[in-house]
Amino acid sequence: MNFKEELAQRTAEAEEVLKRYLPKEEGFQKQVIEAMNYSALAGGKRLRPILMAESFRLCSGEGTLAEPFMAALEMIHNYSLVHDDLPSMDNDEYRRGRKTTWTVYGEGMAVLAGDALLNYAFETAAQSFDLVEKMPEDRQAAAFRAVARAMQILSKKAGIFGMIGGQCADICSESLPKEQATKELLWYIHKNKTAALIEAAFMIGAVLAGASDEDTAKLEQAAENIGIAFQIQDDILDVTSSLEVMGKPTGSDEKNHKATYVSLNGLEQSRQDVKALSEEALGILRAFPERNLFLEELVTTLINREK
Repeated sequence: MNFKEELAQRTAEAEEVLKRYLPKEEGFQKQVIEAMNYSALAGGKRLRPILMAESFRLCSGEGTLAEPFMAALEMIHNYSLVHDDLPSMDNDEYRRGRKTTWTVYGEGMAVLAGDALLNYAFETAAQSFDLVEKMPEDRQAAAFRAVARAMQILSKKAGIFGMIGGQCADICSESLPKEQATKELLWYIHKNKTAALIEAAFMIGAVLAGASDEDTAKLEQAAENIGIAFQIQDDILDVTSSLEVMGKPTGSDEKNHKATYVSLNGLEQSRQDVKALSEEALGILRAFPERNLFLEELVTTLINREK
C-alpha cells in the first residue's frame, strides 16, 4: 500500500469514528444538530484525529481508547471553523468548496452549532471512561488517570491558554498599527490558534498509550513545530492560491487587514521557516524507538501541501 492509499484509509477510518460519535438529527433541537453535522461532515483532511491515532501507534498504544478523543478533537476544530467564518469574524461564505454554516442556517443557528460542537466534544471525550470500565481490573487505575490527563490537555489546548487565546490575539491584532504587529505576536497567534490542537492530538495519543512524561513533552514540541509550519503554509497559500484550488476564498487575510507571517517576514523567509520547523519536528519523530514512517510522510505532505 502506497502513502496515498494509506492516507485515504486513515482518513476514512477517522471519518467513521467521527460519524459514530456525532448525535442523531432528531428532537426539538433537530435543527442545531443538523447544523452541527453539516459543519462536522463538510469534508476536510481529518488531520487532528489522524495525528492522534498515529501518536497513539507511535507510543505502542492498542485498542480503541483514543477514539472518543479523536472525534472530540475534530468537533472542537470544526466548531472553531464555524465561528471563524461568521460575519463578525472572517465573514467567509465558502469553506471546503461549499457554503459555510452561517450562510445555510443563519448566523444565530451557526453560533449555536459551534457552541454545541464544543460542548458535545467533551461529552464525547468522557465516553473514554466507559471504555476503561470494560478493561481488565489491573489496567483500569492507570487508564482512568490517562483519560483524566487527556481531558485536562484537551480543555487547556482548546481554551484561553490555547486556541481561544490565539484567536483572541488574532482578532486584537487586526486593529493594531502595523508596527505593533510583531513577529512575537504572530508566533503566539500561530502557536495557540493553530498549533494548540495539533499539540493536543499528539499529547493525548501519547498519554492514552501510556507514554512517559518525557516522551509526551517531546511530541508536544514536535507538534508545536508542525502546527506553526502548517499555519505559515496556510498564510503562504492565502497569498499564492485560489478559490478553485483551496475550496475557500483566498486573500481574506489581506482583505480583513490581518497581520500574517508572510506580511511580516516575506514569502521567501516564510518558506524557509516552514522547512526548518518541519525538519526539526521530523527529527524528534525519527528519534522514537518504534518509527512511524506513515506519520513522518504525513507531516511532510501536510506542511508542503498546495491546498
